[in-house]
Amino acid sequence: MAIGQFLWKISVALYLIVNGYFGIVKDRSGDFYIILTKFFGNNAGIFIVIAGIIALVAGICIILNMLKISNISFLPTLVLIVAIIWAVYVVVGIIYWIGGGFGWDGLQRLAIHLMVLASLLIASGRFGD
Repeated sequence: MAIGQFLWKISVALYLIVNGYFGIVKDRSGDFYIILTKFFGNNAGIFIVIAGIIALVAGICIILNMLKISNISFLPTLVLIVAIIWAVYVVVGIIYWIGGGFGWDGLQRLAIHLMVLASLLIASGRFGD
């Protein structure tokens, strides 16, 4: 595995693990909290925990897969679920930005979320590598 691919996989795995941890354990932090409270408001709690569990498991599976510990057949599906959450958030962000809701700072955050989305889609193994 090339160094770039190794670092990319580690970064995606760590990102998922940390956001999964925040979604499960921490209150009012992490990207899932931000994304899901925009959709569900104060009723997002259970959705944040579920997304956190999925992200945590996906991140751990990526690490295990990299270490050749096991071939995890459901990994692409887990990562794709997280990517779908991100895709919806990005689409809403683009609509909001086009409507004048964001300035340059919003465009910068949108670009970061697009990078995360692209990494998740690639990691899912369904959209190139």
